[in-house]
Formats: sequence, C-alpha cells, structure tokens
Amino acid sequence: MANVADRFMKADVEAVVRLYNRRTELAGRLQSLQQKRNANAAAMKSGLEQEQRNVLIGEGKKLKEEIASCEAELAETEKNLEAEALRIPNMAHPDAPVGKEDKDNLEVKRVGEPVKFDFEPADHVKLGQDLDIIDFDSATKVSGTKFYYLKNEGVFLELGLVRYALDILSRKGFTPFITPDVAREGILEGIGFNPRGEESNVYTLEGEDACLVGTAEITLGGYYSDTVLPGEKLPLKMAGLSHCFRREAGAAGQFSRGLYRVHQFTKLEMFVLCVPEESDGFHGELRSIEEEIFGGLNIPFRVVDTCTGDLGAPAYRKWDLEAWMPGRNGGEWGEVTSTSNCTDYQARRLNIRFKDRDGKNRFVHMLNGTAIAVSRGIIAILDNVQQAVGSVRIPRALVPYCGFDVIRKK
Repeated sequence: MANVADRFMKADVEAVVRLYNRRTELAGRLQSLQQKRNANAAAMKSGLEQEQRNVLIGEGKKLKEEIASCEAELAETEKNLEAEALRIPNMAHPDAPVGKEDKDNLEVKRVGEPVKFDFEPADHVKLGQDLDIIDFDSATKVSGTKFYYLKNEGVFLELGLVRYALDILSRKGFTPFITPDVAREGILEGIGFNPRGEESNVYTLEGEDACLVGTAEITLGGYYSDTVLPGEKLPLKMAGLSHCFRREAGAAGQFSRGLYRVHQFTKLEMFVLCVPEESDGFHGELRSIEEEIFGGLNIPFRVVDTCTGDLGAPAYRKWDLEAWMPGRNGGEWGEVTSTSNCTDYQARRLNIRFKDRDGKNRFVHMLNGTAIAVSRGIIAILDNVQQAVGSVRIPRALVPYCGFDVIRKK
C-alpha cells in the first residue's frame, strides 16, 4: 500500500486480497459440490427403489443449481480480481526518489554545459520553418494539430539519426527489428498500458481488439508472450524501429510546442529479456548506450533518477536523459530518452518464462530504453548547433549518414 501511495496511483490492495480469498473459497466450494454431484450420479446407477431414486433426483437438481450459481459467482469474482490486480503497480526501487513532480527527480550526472550563444537563438519551430525542413501548417491542414511534415534535409536528418543509433546498437549485439504499428489490446495491458478510458494515451482501432502502438516496447515485449525460453538463449537484446502514435490529450503550453509532443513520430527502442540476477546490470548498460548516442552528437545532457510518481506502473526504476534545449522557455532541460527496469512485472502478465539450470521455469526480467526518439533528437540538434546566420551545422557523427554538414536557408 505504501508503494501505491508513493506512486500516487489508484489501486486497492485490500480489495485484491479480499477478492483473492473469496475466489479461493468459491473454488473450494465448487470442487466440493462437483464431488457431491459425481457421487450422486454414481449412486443413481445402482439398483434403487423408486423412492430412493426420487430423492437422488431432487438432490441432483439442487446440486446443479448450486453449481451453476457458484460458477457464475466465481467467474465474476475472477473478473473483478483481475481488473483490480492489473491496477497494482510494480514495486519501486528503494533508492528511487519519492515524489510526483519534475523537481522531485534527482540529477545524478551531467555531460557538457548548456550552450551559450552570442546571438539571440531561435527555437526549433522557427529554425525548421526558416530552413524549410519542417512544415507544421500543412500538416495541421491535412492531419490536424500535433502532426508535421519533414522536408528536404529534414528527411535525411531523421533517417541519419535512425541509422546512426542503429549502427551503435548493432555493435552492441542488438538484433534489429522493424515492428508492427498495431498491437492487440491484451498485449498493451500485459506491457502495462491502458488501452481505453479517459486517461489512456492510446489510439484504439474502432471495431478491432487492437490499438496503434505508442512505442515499440509494446510489440517487442509481446514478441515472446506465452513462451518458455531456453535459459542459454538469454539475454535477448532487441532493437525495434517503429512509428509511435500518442493521443497526448490535454498536452498544451510551451513544453508541448512544435515537435516535443506530437501525435506521430519515429523511434528506435531497445528491449532486453534476461535472467533476474542480471537486470540491474543491463539497466546500467541501456543507460550508457543512451549516453553514448547523445554524447556522440555533442548535445549537452543530464541524467535523472526518476521519482516514484513518474515511474508508471511497470517500472521498478527509470533513468531519464534530458537534453539542453535553449529554444525552450529561454533554456530548459527536456526529456529525450528514458530507460526502465520493469523486473518481472510485464513477464508475469505476458507469461514469458525461461528454464533455469535446475530445469525450473522462472519469469524473465524485461527492460526497455529509448535509443532515439527522432522528433526530440531533431529538437536537440536544431536548438544547440544553430549558427548566427540562421544555418544549422550537423553533428560530425551524423555527416556520413546525412551526406551534408550544414543546413542553410534556401
């Protein structure tokens, strides 16, 4: 209960205990009634007087009604138990800072210092429009607010960022995937996302038991659902490229301007399945890869230990990497990646296990991390490497992938 309170979430632990006990009681009662029914049926087969048969027939009818009533109540109890249990979040790491606001996150590392310009810097929205690489107005006309077109060098910048990050992951032993943009609702629930309701950030497909994914974490996590993996195959390291779709209902204001909160973007996601004893180590590895990616782009960033109220239900611990964004409110840190250790929370819901050396089936630990969320990566680049003349100098690491080193006004 303290864990639920620290996360500022709505979950009734006492109701889960009560429903669990009631389910156990009903299951025992149902088994007893079924045994009596079987004994009644066996007795009917023996030679009996009609009066005795009539008594057994009456008892059989009564047992049938009691069994039907017990089965209905058991089914309803199990349904309610599952619904309440799904609301309970994972346990939080004992060192995770307690709180619910950004100010409660704990900065643990900083690489580089905020850029200082000798001219008045523009934000990424103005730069993108002036350089004719981002078009928000046409996207609003065609698709609605919070969509965008990438044009000209902006196209190669997105593709370059993906390939740059993908090459790093390939060297680290990740298997590359291009994942579906649609997943069944059961997979989303298993990962820990709420596919429906006012608080959902998910687009559901009308008439389908499916949703557009908000991250490849969903499709990568569901890849091995209902599977027992050979222990010697672990760890499994996956890199999934997908579009991401998010409703972003209620997102407004300065921090949502431009590319920061959009309904569709491209993201390369890291995902790891491992034995429980190794998940802390892999969490550190995912964080170091995110640092390597943004360090290689020479973008100033800091790492924060995410507070309990911002962990979400699945995460045991989460590190956020925040890049310096000088075009945001005169200069602010903005989240560009995160990495979470979800321990066995998702594996239990998706039934993903491995066979250990003793032949016992155990639940894997599952971790995820953003390699590059392209829209926010573009913000960080445009904001930090703009020139006084209005051009943008591409980070050296991206030049081989983009084919140019400067984006100039047309």
